[in-house]
Amino acid sequence: MGSRAAPPGTAQRLARAAVGLLVLCGSVSACEYTYEDGSKAATSAAPSPTNVVLPPDPALESTVTGKALDEWATAALPESQGRSFYSSSGSLTAGESRTEQTVQLPGGTYAVTLACRGTRRVSFAVKLGEADLVDLTLGCANARVSVVQLEKDAVLSITVGAGANANFAYRVSRL
Repeated sequence: MGSRAAPPGTAQRLARAAVGLLVLCGSVSACEYTYEDGSKAATSAAPSPTNVVLPPDPALESTVTGKALDEWATAALPESQGRSFYSSSGSLTAGESRTEQTVQLPGGTYAVTLACRGTRRVSFAVKLGEADLVDLTLGCANARVSVVQLEKDAVLSITVGAGANANFAYRVSRL
């Protein structure tokens, strides 16, 4: 078996192509990494005319009452595909916490959707007896869905607390 030498100039052309490829790849600045959960890596891009940073909706920093609270709760808690067994919404003053209990839920899998509005955060704790199923502090103007499994019929205890005036809403739906 023998080996053949590359034609003259081929190695030089390959080296130039490799350098060109590296320069091209290094100049691509619009690439971003996406994690498995769908979130993207944080970037520190400075605002520019083509990269405008919008402030959060200031309306979601103020609390509401009455019909406006009901409308916000409906909008903040997206419809689930399963049957809704229990929902609640209300207002909390600074330092207040409230504990409520659901109706008796049949054993199965449930989505617990939590939302708040205000200037700070609201803490949510969902318990089955003494067992913590969900323990979450949620930044207001957000919603979160947690999935819980009930082995048998049960009543959940849901505690909501706030360090500043806030509205809260939650729904328990069977999946």
